[in-house]
Amino acid sequence: MLNSQYKKPPYSYDFINLTTSMGQPNIVHSSNTTVFNFYVRYLLQKLISVFKFEGLPDYWPLNYFTYVLFGYGSIAVFNTDRYGVICQACTLGDRITLFKQPKIALVTNPVFRKEYKLEIGRNCEIIKMQPDFHGAMDIVSTYADLLTMAIEAAGINMYNSKMAYVFFAKSKAMAETYKKAYDQVSSGSPMTVIDKSVMNEDGSMPWQFFMPDIGKNYITGDLLQDMRTIENQFNTFVGIPNANTQKRERLISSEVEANDIEVQSLATLWLETIQEGIEKVNNMFDLNISVKHRYNYNRGAENG
Repeated sequence: MLNSQYKKPPYSYDFINLTTSMGQPNIVHSSNTTVFNFYVRYLLQKLISVFKFEGLPDYWPLNYFTYVLFGYGSIAVFNTDRYGVICQACTLGDRITLFKQPKIALVTNPVFRKEYKLEIGRNCEIIKMQPDFHGAMDIVSTYADLLTMAIEAAGINMYNSKMAYVFFAKSKAMAETYKKAYDQVSSGSPMTVIDKSVMNEDGSMPWQFFMPDIGKNYITGDLLQDMRTIENQFNTFVGIPNANTQKRERLISSEVEANDIEVQSLATLWLETIQEGIEKVNNMFDLNISVKHRYNYNRGAENG
């Protein structure tokens, strides 16, 4: 059992490692960074763009509806005396059916000032994204993690390719002098002045090339191509049409059509799952909501 000193912030490093290591490896951490958050937002928006919703009530914000549905995995629709028929994020559970399906949806919102405990199929319906009620954040986070590591590696490689020297320092003060000089040079300073005392006794400079041919270590182009490949894999996974293959002289139509089928696979399953929930909502609350794919998946069929 954790000591009482860990119950309130600031948390110690061992508590942080204990809680975070269960969700991700201790060695590589690309999350909780600006770049990672950028790719999460970018990829989530790409996934949401696969589906086009129509007929939503005018007072339902589309951004709220889609981000809850694809982020949380499900959204509850029910009737209220004050706001009418609304959609809300919910927690599923409390009771389950014979076939292990959730029977109760719990809705909390500070505006309501109370908790709604709704019975699914009687006074509320659920629109879910996937058959298992999960959202898409695990998919988005996985590919955001890969893209973050790739672009960080590209940035570091570009930076290191500008200079490949090793400095030899006799003291900490001398080492700091070299670091400051390097920072000024790499930042574009037109003139950098250092103390003559940092030179060797024979007047030579205390540094040498670590890798004279730095071009051999330049892999930024490969990393950028890898990022394109990773994003194409994500596109294929979520249902965005793409060739998902490296450019080459011969690319037969059957390969493209085979990838079209792969692109449609999960996107079609998700569409059918969402449509099933929408149909129940429409029947219960007399609405006319619909959803369809935004992209054309019939390129192969159109060619006969």
